[in-house]
Amino acid sequence: MTVRDLTEKRGWTFNVAVPIVKPVLLATTRREWVNGEGIPATGGFILALNHISHLDPLTAAHLVYDHGRLPRYLAKSGLFKNKALGHFLRAAGQIPVERDSRGAVGAYSAAVQAIRDGKCVVIYPEATITRDPDMWPMRGKSGAARIALETGCPVIPVGQWGAHEVLPPYTTRPHVAPRHTIRMRVGEPVQLEDLAARERTPEVVNEATDRILAAITHQLELIRGESAPVERYDMRLHGDRFKKKDGGK
Repeated sequence: MTVRDLTEKRGWTFNVAVPIVKPVLLATTRREWVNGEGIPATGGFILALNHISHLDPLTAAHLVYDHGRLPRYLAKSGLFKNKALGHFLRAAGQIPVERDSRGAVGAYSAAVQAIRDGKCVVIYPEATITRDPDMWPMRGKSGAARIALETGCPVIPVGQWGAHEVLPPYTTRPHVAPRHTIRMRVGEPVQLEDLAARERTPEVVNEATDRILAAITHQLELIRGESAPVERYDMRLHGDRFKKKDGGK
């Protein structure tokens, strides 16, 4: 279901990855893209999604590629420690993030530059797979908001559902039979213009983050036909239900 033809040069990394990954996804999943024409055909922007599975980067890439764009991700720095994989990821324009360190500043600058270079940067504002028991988006990090306020780029919210049925959180065995449907719904750009005109205070950044998460959550509510909790799950208050206890036992 190619909606737009790709206009960017794929480069050798995407020339290697696309013929492998896309046929596998087509063979093992069904896809339902709603309002995908809302993904900008040109120019830099942030695609912001909820995070429910380690499969998410591949399914998001499928959505973006079907609409004529190539995705760039803020990826965990650990993935770059393998020499071969790190070389591949960097050649594909992916951006390493070192959490809770000075290295995060470099990732922010690289993402800002990618936006200004007209790229699509995919960000999961939760920064990790949701810990909410019902898989709703939880409290978000400020990265997407800060990049958007700095660049003035569109933030396109996407609610997605289904990847967790193929590969449940923190598991390694995919469930490919029967085929599950990956549903993604693209929303209107998040309104941040009023905030971009204000001083970049923590309150302004937090408000921008909340608006982005609210927009993503709304799209997910439409997919699921349910209402999300009024209060978002916060790991600082509610803990990490996936964290191993008793020495990892």
